[in-house]
Amino acid sequence: MNRKMLKKAALSVALGACLGALAPTVMAQSATGAIAGRANSGDQITITNTATGLTRTVTAGSDGSYRLSQLPVGDYSLTVKRDGQADKEPLAVNVSLGGTTNVNLGGSDTGPVMLDSVQVVGSRIVNRVDVYSTESSFNINREELSRMPVAQDLSSVALLAPGVIGGNSSLGGTSFGGSSVAENSVFINGLNVTDFYKRQSFSAAPFAFFEEFQIKTGGYSAEFGRSTGGVINAVSRSGSNEFKGGVTMTFEPAAWRSKAEDHYYADGRVNVLSSHNTRSFTKANVWASGPIVKDKLFLFAMYEQRDDKAGRTSSSGNSWTQSTSDNGFWGTKLDWNITDNHLLEAMAFSDEGDSDDETYTYNFAKGTRGDEEPGRSRASSGGTSGSVTYTGHFADNFTAKAMYGINRSSSYNKSPADSLCDFVTYENLSYGATYRAMGSPVLGCHPGGTIVNHEDERIAKRLDFEWMLGDHQLRFGWDHELMTTDRKTVYPGPTRKYYTAYGTKPGNLLDNGSVVPAGVNAILRARERADGGVFDIKASAFYLEDNWNVTPSLMLNLGVRVDNFENMTTVGTTFTKQDNLFSPRLGFSWDMKGDGSTKLFGNLGRYYMPIPSILSYNFAGGLLDEYTYYALDGWRPETNPVTGAPYMAPIIGAQIGPVDQSQNIVVQDLRQSVDRDLDAVYQDEAILGFQSMINQAWSWGVTGTYRRMPNAMDDMLINALCGKRHSNLWPIANPGDKLTLWGTKAMGCAQDGWVTIDTSKEGYMTAGSNRIIGYSKPKRTYKSVEFQIDRAWDDKWAFNASYLWSKSSGNHEGPVNSDTNYGDTGMVQHWDHPANNQRYGDLFNDHRHQIKLRGSFKLNDMWSFGATFTALSGGPITAFGVTWPDEDRAVASYTSTGSGGGTGWLCVEKCSGSDPKTGVPYTYKDRVYKYSGRGDFGRMPWIYNLGANVVWTLPVEGIDLKATLSVYNVLNQQEVINVAARYEGQPGVMRDTFGTGTRWQSPRYAQLVVNWNF
Repeated sequence: MNRKMLKKAALSVALGACLGALAPTVMAQSATGAIAGRANSGDQITITNTATGLTRTVTAGSDGSYRLSQLPVGDYSLTVKRDGQADKEPLAVNVSLGGTTNVNLGGSDTGPVMLDSVQVVGSRIVNRVDVYSTESSFNINREELSRMPVAQDLSSVALLAPGVIGGNSSLGGTSFGGSSVAENSVFINGLNVTDFYKRQSFSAAPFAFFEEFQIKTGGYSAEFGRSTGGVINAVSRSGSNEFKGGVTMTFEPAAWRSKAEDHYYADGRVNVLSSHNTRSFTKANVWASGPIVKDKLFLFAMYEQRDDKAGRTSSSGNSWTQSTSDNGFWGTKLDWNITDNHLLEAMAFSDEGDSDDETYTYNFAKGTRGDEEPGRSRASSGGTSGSVTYTGHFADNFTAKAMYGINRSSSYNKSPADSLCDFVTYENLSYGATYRAMGSPVLGCHPGGTIVNHEDERIAKRLDFEWMLGDHQLRFGWDHELMTTDRKTVYPGPTRKYYTAYGTKPGNLLDNGSVVPAGVNAILRARERADGGVFDIKASAFYLEDNWNVTPSLMLNLGVRVDNFENMTTVGTTFTKQDNLFSPRLGFSWDMKGDGSTKLFGNLGRYYMPIPSILSYNFAGGLLDEYTYYALDGWRPETNPVTGAPYMAPIIGAQIGPVDQSQNIVVQDLRQSVDRDLDAVYQDEAILGFQSMINQAWSWGVTGTYRRMPNAMDDMLINALCGKRHSNLWPIANPGDKLTLWGTKAMGCAQDGWVTIDTSKEGYMTAGSNRIIGYSKPKRTYKSVEFQIDRAWDDKWAFNASYLWSKSSGNHEGPVNSDTNYGDTGMVQHWDHPANNQRYGDLFNDHRHQIKLRGSFKLNDMWSFGATFTALSGGPITAFGVTWPDEDRAVASYTSTGSGGGTGWLCVEKCSGSDPKTGVPYTYKDRVYKYSGRGDFGRMPWIYNLGANVVWTLPVEGIDLKATLSVYNVLNQQEVINVAARYEGQPGVMRDTFGTGTRWQSPRYAQLVVNWNF
């Protein structure tokens, strides 16, 4: 009888495997997992890692509970010793990344029990109904990924999770739960590798370096912070007692890649020419692992060589750039089991590489490039990262963990032409026809790009402790990060200016307030931008959490986190500081039937975001960003001083108006660069979920999520601090909230001193009408309901389907601005003018419907198949104008479609020119406007993406050889995913490019992976 009871308990654990990706997990950014449950008081539970021999034993407490925490991810055998009598056979248990596997071993009224191995799904218990967790996440390992067509990068893995979508493709990155691409965090073995300059990218080891991935979409525990989006948590492979090795070859030939489509405007003008673009990619990965000392010291190491060749035309098709990247990457992991209770591990990897570009003239019609000496440039990126982690288990109920890590990345863009050649280009929309009538010559002698010297370094330290006290699991700790940015950027050439030719007409307005004079039909805009310095950021936090098992089936998660952020100037003084940021966390998990088959869970929490170093870099170090306008008097032939090739240089005519210095950030007084009482950005979140078994294989679940971001932090335009107009200030502030800056008599203040204003009511004086107004209060909300059904892998087939309805609304996306493709985090034009943020409505990342399917099927020992499918409804199309009622000033740039944000007011009458009856010129007071809400111009089309693969396995025992052919975007869908949002060029003059495509789906391509393990 007792034997049956214990087997039934183990069986209920095994049934949880079918919940797959439905269940949330615990331990946030941890690179480990845990086993916990209930047994008889005094039972001795022993686990052994089947790969390394690591063994730990714990005794069940007086209430029968036990827990083995901070376990390396992998497979274990579990035995129980009751009343001195041991099991006959161990129980196979899997520990997943960040999860707690629940194994109940009988009640206190049972006698001696012998455990038999239980095989329900696979050969081991894989518990994914985590009754010890209140979080929402998705786990997947390298074995599961190998059965499906998933691109070999961390972002593609994240996109498998419900609610995770690609962000604006111009910026890159992923959007979690309606957040922008600059709000996520990425961890490798517990080391934060997120880019802290813009927070839009991360360091990455070779993909084959990873063993398991955890994609966190919400409800993080108090251990985790500094993210209001999502988390990608990855753990690397490790060595074992068995010597192993392997070789993996990946091929993506150019012939297996479909051509991208060319795109034209309605009148036949060229938008983007890309059908001649080509790319081939090959990489070879070699790895080996094994014991240095059996049961004690293990090593895993790999090296990967990549060969990437790509060719692309410019959008107009007049130039050809050949890119070559031939780099080696490596990763290694060392594990030392000092004793069974004391472990030391070290991890290191490199993603450092170079890419060389050669740029030629190109005849698109003939498909031939010029034979001149090409313009050359080199881009370098990446760096070396690593960490050392100690884990100690003291007695049965106390665990300590310490980590020290360094994450480095760099970016360099250089060319032999940097000191000799200015960069010259043109705007295709207004000047493209003129340019092509010239024969599409090379403009300028620089191959393009800004001169960048950039280095980032993060030094991370953390301590984590876990203390089991009866029904309470107390977790507490501290972490600290010192992040340093060393960066300098300038435009190339002797003038250090970036020249852009625009078509125009007399009478058009320019951004510097001038009017294009008579006889001028083309202008040249010269932009000079330079910055530089070394800046530190300090981020630290303390957390305390109690996971309280109120009853055997109900757990409460009670946590608090306190964050501190400090951004420094170039001389080491404080630029801005936010401390004692209190983040409460409250959650529950109810095992409704007590057997792991049905679960109700929920949580409430607050999450804070640190300030990226790009803000310190620009506002604590100063930024030169000036625009000068000239008449373009034609072009003259010149000879490239580096290559000897001919090119055309602009003939710079008369300067039109003054130099526009409104974008400069001059650090004369830091008290005017940042709000004295600046508040950190935070988000509040609520999640409620339900999961239930259908049978051993099938399960389903539903989860509701609500997110609210009620504040923002950005640079904002202040030109009337004391109610009187003065020169523009661009402080980092909380728009729509109180602002405290240092005011002076020269600015119109009564005296020198601190001045506090409510920016929802004042701070900006309109031009012409001279009204004092404020900024709309920031708001962003996200609501979603997610449904999932899952069929667990049983060595034959698996299937998962999810549907997510969501709504993302407000008046700002977050710290980037995808509407106008502006990606300088925290400087995104939302608050460059009060008109930019008037509108509340559908935001850029609002895709109302998401459908995701994935599955795999094993036909026999030789053949298996996999597929993924995503259907995503289109995002909103929003119009942006250039002026608004009752002000004689441009809200957005008249020339550049990506500068200045934009307004929801579109001029419809008396926008320019003169009254036909009186001949009197119209002024800004005469303009008649129509208000246009967010999404008023409909939505972009649905996006469909189907992937498929076939896996061939050599059916010979003892030989592990596989070949996988994967096809991505099988249907070769190339729907538009971004559109031009600037509605006007001049007041009342609609741009005929509004609503036309700027980015499209990537074409179909195929990949062959040959994998031989030995």
